[in-house]
Amino acid sequence: MKYKYLCAITQKYYCNKLYVESIRCGGELKLVRKREEEYLEMIYLLSKKKGFVRVKDLASKLGVKPPSVVEYLSKLSKKGYISYEKGEYILLNEKGKKIAEEVYRKHEAIKEFLVLLLNIPEEIAEEDACYIEHGIHPETMNRIEKFIEFVKSCPKKVPIWIKHLRKYYVSGEYPEECK
Repeated sequence: MKYKYLCAITQKYYCNKLYVESIRCGGELKLVRKREEEYLEMIYLLSKKKGFVRVKDLASKLGVKPPSVVEYLSKLSKKGYISYEKGEYILLNEKGKKIAEEVYRKHEAIKEFLVLLLNIPEEIAEEDACYIEHGIHPETMNRIEKFIEFVKSCPKKVPIWIKHLRKYYVSGEYPEECK
């Protein structure tokens, strides 16, 4: 099994086929490769954390050699996603930042959904979100976000059926109210 996919958040590799995903970004439909998303998301996260991004930092986080990063940065620069000159910091352009923010937003929502509804431990939810964020259909993503919004704004805080579901996860038995 050849690992092709590195999650920007967990720094773990996953096996998956290469594909292209459509992302609605600023009202404009963009075709963005999964690898591009990973680079843009990691640049975004590093810049949020450190305020700047260097090639060596990006290479370290992505688990690749600096020359490979420089080569890929050239491709991202040609597409207008980043600004980069040799020896300088890597900067996300407006288009690249919108894509990175969208990928990160999806990641966080998927993770929250997995933890909230399925009671998945956060570490596992983090890994799964890294995998799912690149291939989820926009309609599915919309429903996940609406679900989270619904559950979080529920006047009773945690709906009773979620409590019942969590009990079922632990015991494998239906609560009395569900029988």
